[in-house]
Amino acid sequence: MGRDNLNLSFLVEQLQQGNEAAFTALYDLFSKPLYRNMLRLVKDEAIAEELLQDLFMKIWESRETISVEGSFKSFLYKVAQNLVYGHFRKIAKNNRLVERMISNAVGFDPTAEDVMIRKESHILLRSAIESLSPQRKQVYTLCKLEGKSYEEAGHELGVSPSTIRDHIVKGNKAVKRYLDLNRDIAVLFITIQLLDHLK
Repeated sequence: MGRDNLNLSFLVEQLQQGNEAAFTALYDLFSKPLYRNMLRLVKDEAIAEELLQDLFMKIWESRETISVEGSFKSFLYKVAQNLVYGHFRKIAKNNRLVERMISNAVGFDPTAEDVMIRKESHILLRSAIESLSPQRKQVYTLCKLEGKSYEEAGHELGVSPSTIRDHIVKGNKAVKRYLDLNRDIAVLFITIQLLDHLK
């Protein structure tokens, strides 16, 4: 067994015993390649960063029960793959929910349907963004709505790209939480609009 493998095995053993320094060392060793791999799949920097943080949070929370058969690197990539799949399953589930609701409105004009959903989604998203703190809202608007890069937004606001990324990751979580809490209201609104349209 090579020295690198011995060192890695030692770090994993220390992680299982709750050693925070070992956890940090493993994060430093694997976070960048894992991030690049997830970014290649999800095509969104903030989502990839969020999934990366979720991955290492899971590793830390389950450190005492981690059972690695084979390489720890392969284990991490398997966890990352499952998180990415879970992300896409959630998107598909939300899309199917809206599709099922619409399909119940027999005879509904697809053009009017699209306009209605876009309008309500836009209103709900705007409300979610308005709920953010002033600086986070400004960062989120620049990057997510105006399409600016982290570097461009950082230059405009006089902060580092890493600060911008932190705002986007936390902003994404806050917006998703807001949308989850208000999803029933959005569905009810669209349903009422559908029924009114069919009268």
